Amino acid sequence: MKRVTLFLISFIISSVSILYASETDESAGNISGKVIDGSTQKAMEFANISVWDLKTNELVKGTITDLSGEFQLSGLEEGDYKVVISFVGYTTIEKTVNLKSGSKKVNVVLNEDAQAIGEVQILGQQSQMRLEIDKKVFNVDQSIAATGGSASDVLSNIPSVEVDNEGEVSLRGNSSVTVWINGKASGLSSDNRAQILEQMPAENIERIEVITNPSAKYDPEGTAGIINIVLKKDRKAGYYGSVQVGADNLGGYNVSGNFNYSSGKLDAYASLGKRSRKREGGGYTNRDNTDADGNVVSYLNQTSDSDGDGGPYMLRTGMTYHASDKDHLSLGVFGMLGDMDQDNTILYESNVPGSFTSSSRNTSSDNRMKVGNMEIGYKRDFTEKSNLDITLSYNLWDRNEKSTYLQNSLFADGHENSSYQYQESKMKTKTWEAQADYVNEFRMGKIEAGYKGTMSRQNSPVETFSGPNKEEAVHIASLYNKFIYDQDVHALYATYSAKIKSFGVQVGARGEYSNIHTSSLGYNQSEDDATPHNKEYFSFFPSVFFSYQLPKNNEVQLNYTRRISRPWGRQLNPFINITDSTNISFGNPSLDPEFSNSLEFNYLKTWQAHTLSTSLYYRNTDDVIQRINYLQDNVMKSTYENITETQSAGAEFVLKNRLFKFLDLTTTVNLFYYILEGYSYQPDGVVQPITGKGNEDFSWNARMIANMALPYSFTLQLTGNYNAKQIIAQGHRKANYSLDAGLRKSFFDRKLSLTVNARDLLNSRKWHTITSGPGFEQDSKNWRSGRQFGFTLTYNFGNMKNNNRSKNQRSDENMMNQMDEDF
Repeated sequence: MKRVTLFLISFIISSVSILYASETDESAGNISGKVIDGSTQKAMEFANISVWDLKTNELVKGTITDLSGEFQLSGLEEGDYKVVISFVGYTTIEKTVNLKSGSKKVNVVLNEDAQAIGEVQILGQQSQMRLEIDKKVFNVDQSIAATGGSASDVLSNIPSVEVDNEGEVSLRGNSSVTVWINGKASGLSSDNRAQILEQMPAENIERIEVITNPSAKYDPEGTAGIINIVLKKDRKAGYYGSVQVGADNLGGYNVSGNFNYSSGKLDAYASLGKRSRKREGGGYTNRDNTDADGNVVSYLNQTSDSDGDGGPYMLRTGMTYHASDKDHLSLGVFGMLGDMDQDNTILYESNVPGSFTSSSRNTSSDNRMKVGNMEIGYKRDFTEKSNLDITLSYNLWDRNEKSTYLQNSLFADGHENSSYQYQESKMKTKTWEAQADYVNEFRMGKIEAGYKGTMSRQNSPVETFSGPNKEEAVHIASLYNKFIYDQDVHALYATYSAKIKSFGVQVGARGEYSNIHTSSLGYNQSEDDATPHNKEYFSFFPSVFFSYQLPKNNEVQLNYTRRISRPWGRQLNPFINITDSTNISFGNPSLDPEFSNSLEFNYLKTWQAHTLSTSLYYRNTDDVIQRINYLQDNVMKSTYENITETQSAGAEFVLKNRLFKFLDLTTTVNLFYYILEGYSYQPDGVVQPITGKGNEDFSWNARMIANMALPYSFTLQLTGNYNAKQIIAQGHRKANYSLDAGLRKSFFDRKLSLTVNARDLLNSRKWHTITSGPGFEQDSKNWRSGRQFGFTLTYNFGNMKNNNRSKNQRSDENMMNQMDEDF
């Protein structure tokens, strides 16, 4: 690991030195200005600015716009220059500037590009990806492959993001990641986000923001970073809406409608949809039981088959009232209500002494879910560059799952045994959040400061009935559990950022006070009689960001942050899960949070039609929580424990290419080196300690997304993904790959569109793991849904015609041109 660290440090120092040496000497003149998006009327961040010498036609200098859409290039000699302003997906603008002395102002409005192939008019697509100083932004509202799918389907096509067969999300191979909706938790937690994302319709999502190394301004939860899902909320003047219907070959369907209205005083939006999804899956687990010398003494093999159907109603509505030019009041409501029925069959074969030789276990479950979020906000704009934003929100997650288990077993002596179990599991989580953010941008830099308080209350009772059959089933008091999980986190943060010529810096600090209380109550037991587990601690999270803009559209960034990953409810809950009688799982209420330190170096190079982003990163994590498997009385048991430390270093390359005026390629390659330190852990009642040898591994993954604008208003999208072999606790996960495709056809001046998509075309999206431990070796493979085809029909309506927008845009351009003449 020392060699890896020294390599990273040497690479950073040499890269900065070489690039810094290429900086040109400064002179008297400078060119500055501002870039505005013609459709949203907002400042455009990270637009490309290049200055060319008109006589030699050589590139003199380049830069990108800042968060306010402004730019400045200094050190220019007197002469005639061509200023080129560009952004992928927008029409490039060129302006001639005669720089005699002093400075020159160049202000422009960029509009979305329209391309023509042959005699067929093709509307230019919005750039699918853009790079910002602290995040990568992926525009997915035009993602064809995910049309008619879920938020999980969208995330599975985002570079560096993975979604496994259980719906769990990971970033750069790390599952300790925070997922937000519109910049806030919105009721999502590690306990429920897989279910919510699986049922959230993809058509409601506008973009995905991936923040791999967030500053002190952001919540530090999640050692891998933050994934922010931004939902659609059109704010153009007038009204606009759409309706969608769709279906797939498995029998699922979706129908939805949305409406947006905007005026000088009021912005409002509403959407309502129903989504039903049928899901099929399966898998196998083959386990060999071994003696102390590693010889196989018995086996237990199982195959599973599952199918489910159901889905939620989803409602989103909200409004912003502009009481004045400086005062803005907002209200938003988000809710999901639905159910999912699922049947699962497991077939066993075994020669374990004293156990069955064959068995079948059938599980039927009814999972009803309610999700609600209400948010009110007030924003005060003191000036154009200073404001106070206050938000209060309430989140509700309510799930009620009823499951029936029927098991029939045949033993070696010929006798049979039948059992019946019924279990009702409830989970209700209420969360209140209060947040205040203050921003003040002035000549010497920008100050941001704020407070965030999160108060969460979770109550999870479980009741179990058991017997030889349903009629004789009785309540089992020993399997009753009521888990209480309360967590309060209060945080204060402050950051200062400044830019001096080509050099930018941001420093920040965040302090958090955490108070966590858990208790597990037995049958008829009060909380006063239970043994509580309380943790109270203060955490400090610094962050430092440096950036340097170099000639010819080059930029380097270096940043450091500290983050935390707190254990979540399922990991803490000591209740014993009986879903599979041969595989028992339970949580550990004594878990501590994980802490990590992250260092990242970024290099960004932009051309007129290409962008290259290279990231070198290093992260070490202490008190890593791992799932531990061990064999006890011929039953596989699993729990969680803080057992080890990890280190990881890697390089991520993101290449964005626009080729031949109709092809847009986004390619991501992530190479990473991972070290898992050795550990020894002895569960209660186990004689031999569970040990894990230290392990290190090199792995990689790659993803390519191709968007093609074809004649006759056809658009094609292909997404290919490959994940190489990767180590996990007690074993490794084998390589896997997948291919998704989608085709869209527009009609009637783009008012009507038909989308046909195919998910997992190669039927290869499967998860195959090999694990081992004291007394066992195990081979498992699981899959879900498989190859799937669907279609979606969308109709758009509204009074925001292209010619109206063009008129406004021309007005804005005239205004900006007049500003140029003033200088």
